[in-house]
Amino acid sequence: MPIERHVRLFKNGRNQAVRIPREFELPGKDAIMRKEGDRLVIEPAPPRSLLAVLATLEPIEETLPPIEELPLEPVEL
Repeated sequence: MPIERHVRLFKNGRNQAVRIPREFELPGKDAIMRKEGDRLVIEPAPPRSLLAVLATLEPIEETLPPIEELPLEPVEL
């Protein structure tokens, strides 16, 4: 059964707002909102760019082995 929670609506200036409880917290700083009939659906916005995706990755702590330098072979163009 889906988790439900009763929340209160309030006014924030000229906008209606709702506080999102911690257990429903969305990742990131942006969301997509749409109406489906009488329902209001809010979901995380997809990252906008490759840089945004890369910013969410953890650094790699792995040390890579050195790459052997191979002799260059002549190339005809």
